[in-house]
Amino acid sequence: MDTLCPEQVLKFLDLVINLKHSSRRGWELCNVKNHEQIASHMYTMGIMTFLLGNNSKLDRFKCLQLALVHDLAECIVGDITPHDSITEEKKHAMEDEAMKEITSYVGSEVGPLIYNLYKEYEAKETPEAKFVKDLDRFDMLFTAEHYERRDGTPKKLQEFFDTTNGKFQDPFIKKLVLSLEQRRL
Repeated sequence: MDTLCPEQVLKFLDLVINLKHSSRRGWELCNVKNHEQIASHMYTMGIMTFLLGNNSKLDRFKCLQLALVHDLAECIVGDITPHDSITEEKKHAMEDEAMKEITSYVGSEVGPLIYNLYKEYEAKETPEAKFVKDLDRFDMLFTAEHYERRDGTPKKLQEFFDTTNGKFQDPFIKKLVLSLEQRRL
């Protein structure tokens, strides 16, 4: 078993704590007041993995792990949006380097586990990674609709719905999106 160095773990946690205080920039760019932080988004996605139920063929624990690490690189690189004029390739390279740094602090057992989960999510090839990507998109839409209702600004955040149109794969998440869109009418 890998022995973790307390000083290195503290470096890891010093980075991770940034997610509690880092804005989801899409909301910031749309002038949404009192919007969520990156850690809030990751927490909500983690909670949503419980929607799988016992009859699902997906590994709920794997989905929870993927949800918790999918935006971890943002504690170093920040929440890069399409408005930042950074290519997808450059964004992925920056995030990959950040993940290598982050995971280097938590040993040869935990570090590769977190890094491999991140790579699995990025590849979107496993059923769990595909489901968690759907959760990621759904959480964005659910949060957008919440802000529209909370702030009395119907359809203000339509661009988020437009960018995800037709991208959902999971049948249950598709039903949630449809229900959410009907609630917006």
